[in-house]
Amino acid sequence: MPFYICSNCGFGSGSWIGKCPDCGQWNTLKLQRESQSEKHSHQTFQSTNLTKIGVIDKKRLATGIFELDRVLGGGFIPGSVTLITGEPGVGKSTLLLQTVRDFKTLYISGEEGAEQVKDRVDRLKINEKNFYFSNTQEIEAIIKGIQEKEINYQLIIIDSIQTMYSSKVEGIAGSISQLKEVTFQLIALAKKTKIPIVLVGHITKEGEIAGPKTLEHMVDTVIVFEGEKVSHYRILRATKNRFGSTDEIGIFEMSDRGLSEVKNSLIFLENTDNIAPGMAIVGLTEGKRTLFFEIQTLLSPTILSIPRRVVKGIDYNKILLLLAVLRKYYGFPLDRFDIYINVVGGVSIKSTAVELGIIASLISSFKNKPIKKNCLFVGEIGLLGEVRKVINEKKIIAEARRLGFKKIFSSQNLNSIKELKNVFTP
Repeated sequence: MPFYICSNCGFGSGSWIGKCPDCGQWNTLKLQRESQSEKHSHQTFQSTNLTKIGVIDKKRLATGIFELDRVLGGGFIPGSVTLITGEPGVGKSTLLLQTVRDFKTLYISGEEGAEQVKDRVDRLKINEKNFYFSNTQEIEAIIKGIQEKEINYQLIIIDSIQTMYSSKVEGIAGSISQLKEVTFQLIALAKKTKIPIVLVGHITKEGEIAGPKTLEHMVDTVIVFEGEKVSHYRILRATKNRFGSTDEIGIFEMSDRGLSEVKNSLIFLENTDNIAPGMAIVGLTEGKRTLFFEIQTLLSPTILSIPRRVVKGIDYNKILLLLAVLRKYYGFPLDRFDIYINVVGGVSIKSTAVELGIIASLISSFKNKPIKKNCLFVGEIGLLGEVRKVINEKKIIAEARRLGFKKIFSSQNLNSIKELKNVFTP
């Protein structure tokens, strides 16, 4: 019985179809000589009692970069596979090159030549004696070369996974079927050799990792490097970590000398002395650290039938919810205004602790009255307009008082957003 498989996504069909129903690509279904159901298994089933199995070697390979080790949980686990992704030009390759200063590293690049990588290595002052480069793109050749050479690599970096391909699978490099096969072989290599492998992955215009979501399920750790190109600051987050927490974040500052670690809680507050309508300071926790951000809001009379809602650094749906609460309990005619909301520093905030600050900045911009100096807002807003307690609220307040904030508004002294009266200047 003939069997056709899409070379792009792996979709199977009993008859040839011009357009793949799964991925939408044309002329990608190829005839397979033997279907999976007709193949004979070459493996034998084995089972082992867990009492005979040793524990995972949790002796981590610390990178020496505290902010990166914080996100990873202390460093790379032997035999683990880590996927790092982010916008093009955000600094993924720079971060990884700084990571390998003291390790015997194999760096495989399908995007840059040896001269380009050497120039960056020299600029970052990395020990070249421990650095090995390859631009081989066929995964079978890469694995064979690693196993045959008598070099005990401590770390392997693939930059990027979308440029690698397998000779066992049809389709161009970067297609879904190729990505899955290449990643599967690299995972098997990591488990066999106990060498940590880091994969660099591109993201799509929608902000998702290019390729199937199963790629995230296959690897052990997924870390995202984010930040605006026009901003010097970068945020490193773990969205998946089988060997550690996903609550921690790392903060870096980009310069001509590479990435430097940032440990100052007030790094995103630059002009707190210059108060203006629509500006509010919020506090939140990311893992074990407390951070403070500046929220800026601008309300401008609209000439459109449907007013603009431009949001940067905060979830768009969260803003719509807060606008509905504000309209309900304050009665502001927000439909007459275009609304622009921004988090200063070019970073994204997901914590609910900033919601009270967003409400305060909206009211401030609407009334055209600045918020009083040295005020901080910490709190979640419910659909009934109440101010709710957030995680680590006491810790945020204690750190804020230590740093000189005089008036802190939270669930401890506010029950509802209607009580936001004495916050603004006369």
